[in-house]
Amino acid sequence: MAMMREQDFNRTALTVQRSQAWYTGQRAERIPHGLIGLVGADCSSLDLSYNNLVSLTALKEFANLEELVLDNNCLCDLNTLPRMPKLTTLSVNNNKVTDIERALDRIKECCPCLKYASLLGNPGCPDQLTNPTTTDEEDYERYRRYAVHVLPATLRFLDSRPISSRERQEARERGSLMRMVRVNLPNLSSLTAEEFARALDHKRHNSISVEEPDYTPLPDSMRGPLDVRI
Repeated sequence: MAMMREQDFNRTALTVQRSQAWYTGQRAERIPHGLIGLVGADCSSLDLSYNNLVSLTALKEFANLEELVLDNNCLCDLNTLPRMPKLTTLSVNNNKVTDIERALDRIKECCPCLKYASLLGNPGCPDQLTNPTTTDEEDYERYRRYAVHVLPATLRFLDSRPISSRERQEARERGSLMRMVRVNLPNLSSLTAEEFARALDHKRHNSISVEEPDYTPLPDSMRGPLDVRI
């Protein structure tokens, strides 16, 4: 049985450098048992991007994990994310998470020491690059305030930029009210011009200005499945 578990993943696709591990582009739906056996206990940084992950339950075996990259997978939610008390960096870009508020609650519950988080490119995240027809900059700014309000106070960076003192103050004062207001794209064709205008006015009701940063510890662009560090 142990030998079968060691053979349940492509060993040649695994790159290990000290306490860091990369296993990307392998279409894995779950974290392989063999991978856990090889790097689980000692791993502090794990990149599982460009797979087909639908469950994160096995991460409970990575007790010392500090950095976790799950970009470009098939996660519909983060309900299987286990408690990870040492995790400081979590990247879940380009997955299929629709209930972003529930995902943020789960992150808060499981990652009390989080400093860097990114959820861009998920259906529930109102970023303009991936949802240009249904969201605008004000939607995203509301989302940032709400996320800063929900996530641990240790958070320093959200998505591609640092959290400013102004954002943090606004999150304390009004963050709980900053749930996203979105127009449902499939229903746009049934709206009259007047109804559509009212919907847009409603979205703009809580517009917020922001400060532009010039540094981020997270990647500036999405990596390809072959971009593995060696």
